[in-house]
Amino acid sequence: MGQSDAKSIEAEQTERRLSPEIEQKILRTIARTDFGSIEVVVHDGKVVQIECREKIRFVRVEPGRRNAIRQIRQPG
Repeated sequence: MGQSDAKSIEAEQTERRLSPEIEQKILRTIARTDFGSIEVVVHDGKVVQIECREKIRFVRVEPGRRNAIRQIRQPG
């Protein structure tokens, strides 16, 4: 690979980097989601949409049955 090829690859990678604003929005969305999924929609190499599906789980305590969600959230 020649030097000009390396420069064009480097330029393309620089073009495709996320802007700090979009990167922060994605990270904030992940941080505030307890259960669910986040989808980042890309068109022509650019982020155009962030979709967030959040699951709300209700803890149902049944006598004699251990609760997996409570076990995960308890420290230690």
